[in-house]
Amino acid sequence: MRDRSDIEPPRPAATSTDADIMALMELFFFAYRDFISDPDAMLAEIGFGRAHHRVVHFVGRHPGLKVSELLAILRITKQSLGRVLRELIDEGYVCQREGRADRRQRLLYLTDKGQALHAKLAAPQIARFRRALATMGEEARAAFAQVLMEIINEDDRPAVRALIGAAGETDTPDAADTVR
Repeated sequence: MRDRSDIEPPRPAATSTDADIMALMELFFFAYRDFISDPDAMLAEIGFGRAHHRVVHFVGRHPGLKVSELLAILRITKQSLGRVLRELIDEGYVCQREGRADRRQRLLYLTDKGQALHAKLAAPQIARFRRALATMGEEARAAFAQVLMEIINEDDRPAVRALIGAAGETDTPDAADTVR
């Protein structure tokens, strides 16, 4: 790969050429590759993959998440989610409970083992974001968040905003949200 340190910073969006945007897309691909590499290696050691990671992430961030809500977030088939959930449940990382108001609901929670896996997988990703964000001012951080939000389909943005906002409320799980 050639050294690209001599490339000018991207132009403002209004004057960005297709080549500028392609360079940003390429950066995005490389960033994602490296962002997911540490968790991928950890998951491979226990026979899991990215689908397992996504389930552990969202259930860890949103204890009591309904299976139907997880299906909507992940946009995978019920059959695919069923296989992944079954493996996570069988291995003791996730448990299901009936809903209090509606016993037909299946609510998902991480067990203590699942919480430990969630923290282990998130640690190197948090470290990558901390290093990157430490180089930016608050305005650039907000712009980065805005760019990511703008990449998401417009119709999905309100749900994503609500989900992210709700996650802040569940950072410290109740004892009821963890199963030993």
